[in-house]
Amino acid sequence: MQEIGKLLVVFGGLVVLLGLALWSGVGAGWLGRLPGDIRIERGHSAFYFPIVACIILSIVLSLLFSLFRR
Repeated sequence: MQEIGKLLVVFGGLVVLLGLALWSGVGAGWLGRLPGDIRIERGHSAFYFPIVACIILSIVLSLLFSLFRR
């Protein structure tokens, strides 16, 4: 049960750090403008699907979870 508590504390700390980084505007320059992200703007409407950003986020989270699993 202590291992789950430690994991939750570490995960919460990572979420807080990520939130602070995004709140400060760290990811504003490159996040959403990666090659392969789909962005369609026509008139007053826009469609945005960050497929490459989702893939990179998935890889990073998979690596982090595999490190914590050990």
